[in-house]
Amino acid sequence: MPTIVCVAGARPNYMKIKPVLDALEARGARTALVHTGQHYDESMNEVFFRDLGLRPPDHHLGTGSGTHAEQTARVMTAFEPLVDTLAPDAVVVVGDVNSTLACALVAAKAGRVVAHVEAGLRSRDWSMPEEINRVVTDRVSDLLFAPSPDAVANLRAEGYRDDQIHLAGNVMIDTLYTNLDRALASDALARHGLTAGGYGLVTLHRPANVDTPEMLAALLEALGQIAAGTPLILPVHPRTATRLESAGVPAGLRLIPPAGYLDFIALQASARLVLTDSGGVQEETTALGVPCLTLRDNTERPITVDEGTNQVVGRDPARIVAAAAAVLRDPPARRRPALWDGRAGERIAEVLLGRLRTPDAPRPTDLVALLAQRGR
Repeated sequence: MPTIVCVAGARPNYMKIKPVLDALEARGARTALVHTGQHYDESMNEVFFRDLGLRPPDHHLGTGSGTHAEQTARVMTAFEPLVDTLAPDAVVVVGDVNSTLACALVAAKAGRVVAHVEAGLRSRDWSMPEEINRVVTDRVSDLLFAPSPDAVANLRAEGYRDDQIHLAGNVMIDTLYTNLDRALASDALARHGLTAGGYGLVTLHRPANVDTPEMLAALLEALGQIAAGTPLILPVHPRTATRLESAGVPAGLRLIPPAGYLDFIALQASARLVLTDSGGVQEETTALGVPCLTLRDNTERPITVDEGTNQVVGRDPARIVAAAAAVLRDPPARRRPALWDGRAGERIAEVLLGRLRTPDAPRPTDLVALLAQRGR
């Protein structure tokens, strides 16, 4: 059986890699779990491994934080000798963080099959570092596992071959369904003095929202107005905590410590409303049927708007407050996108192992070759 390296580096990766890792091992593949160390503190790391039942990493690169260039470079220089030593048949990367891009580049240059889970998502916002990571990772990958039809359409429009593109479904939802009963049995609500349906949940972490004092103040103004009628809780992301200290927290918005995976799912599932700038939360609330307002000007997950419970409301306080009032008054109906059924990891494993049994398949689309095919 082939040897497959599965890479995780930051909190969103853990929920995405677990279903793929489990499905590969169930089919007899030899796997190595590599943790790059992009997230490394307890609240963003070990607690998620425990909650998910994710085994300890076989290799920990310990790269830590830094600028985008520093972090990406450290992951690459640490991952390259490991790839040389392990000589895997394939490397699986997930999501859109710096570790995803770094390990995909190393594996592609080493001639390994690269599989990108969550391929094809596009916000078309080049101010987001994640957008650059997504596009470049897709370009060097052999197999592109898309979570939704819009992602497939993006990849086809960009010229990828049909044999590269696979509509697999959403691995985040695999993990959600696997752990939902355990999450609902959590005492998270009681611990924070909450009642189901009696509060709203907020997450803020994107630099565009929290690094500019004026923007953070505007968002806090909107949250304060909403909290006057519906209490809000905000698990404080480490990078947000220091910003909030100087910005001032409005009455009705309560800060709580960062939540582990099970606790956070419990808080989402029982919330009356979620306000977020997170991509994963848009997906989880859609699966849970909880109204979600995305505090951004765009989303790389439009299926959560078209078929889910999400609205992209931007960052204008008046618009946010009006949208919150509307959904609190008349919550949207729950709709679950196709293939968000808890089996995405299995589909990915089947395709990847099938590809490794036919190693003479073409390499990723080369831009020069693509233009030649189109007669340009």
